Amino acid sequence: MSPRKNPPKKALAPPGSPAPESPVARGARRPRIKRTVAILSRKRSLYSTRRLVAAVRERGHRPLVLDTLRCCLLLAQGKPRMTYRGVEMRGVDVVVPRIGASITAYGLAVVNHFEMMGVPVLNPATSISRSRDKLRALQFLARSGLDIPRTVMAHDRSNVRRLVEEVGGLPVIIKLIKGTQGVGVMIAHTLPEVQTILDTFWDLGQEIVLQEFVAESEGRDVRALVVGDRVVGAMRRKAKKGEFRSNIHRGGEGQAIELPPAYMQAAVQAARIIGLEVAGVDMLEGHAGPRLMEINSSPGFEGLEGATGRDIAGEIIDHALAYAEARAGGARASEG
Repeated sequence: MSPRKNPPKKALAPPGSPAPESPVARGARRPRIKRTVAILSRKRSLYSTRRLVAAVRERGHRPLVLDTLRCCLLLAQGKPRMTYRGVEMRGVDVVVPRIGASITAYGLAVVNHFEMMGVPVLNPATSISRSRDKLRALQFLARSGLDIPRTVMAHDRSNVRRLVEEVGGLPVIIKLIKGTQGVGVMIAHTLPEVQTILDTFWDLGQEIVLQEFVAESEGRDVRALVVGDRVVGAMRRKAKKGEFRSNIHRGGEGQAIELPPAYMQAAVQAARIIGLEVAGVDMLEGHAGPRLMEINSSPGFEGLEGATGRDIAGEIIDHALAYAEARAGGARASEG
């Protein structure tokens, strides 16, 4: 799908969102100064990258797509620098990182380098790293009082039955700690299945977790996209027939929904806890309310824009510009 030339009019913010738009965000749409927005992405042709580029241009600013792996990081005493394809990197006002799971380590180094150079980055390196480790993210969420499926991580092969009992019994979900888009997520219905899967992954040196199977949400989950302190779009994802994973990349279907206040509050709180300005928050619909499953720091939004008709890319860029302006204002105030 090519970028929309005329994005749909922005829908009203969901209930519970701040109604009036901030002066900073309004100013970002009618710029007096042309800003350079760098988008870290391996491929310019990706839907999310194309939409972000279009949103920057529509607001009268300059988009700059940087292949993360072509950024060269230079260090000297008191003066971190960066070159891109041999050219010194200067004049970037804000960075929107789209760091794929396969390049997490180098991507985090690039994001961290921009931060060292004093360039505002929409999602900081520490928060991206925290979100990529499923167990680490769940530790933060659980400690803060949010409801998550019962989860176990262990290396003890001697009593798999006890591990299964800790998460509520069979069936049980088994996940790679650093899997993405549904890859490395399995369901086991018997103890021998659990034992075989665990032994296989442990022998391969992979870290895994066992997680409670939430029966009432079988084949369904909710994806909420948080930008700043608002949910800008949400959809219910339903797995295709014969599949328990609801990810769009696995053939799942998305339907736009208006989230109840409890779900919006949980999604925004989760993003704040992990430290992300832009986040895809996945939740299960439990009998007692939202159960936080995982958080994505580089969420795709093609399915969400298609399901909701909302200009998600525009929301992200508006927030990036406002975030950069706020950071610049804070720096000026401290200097004064």
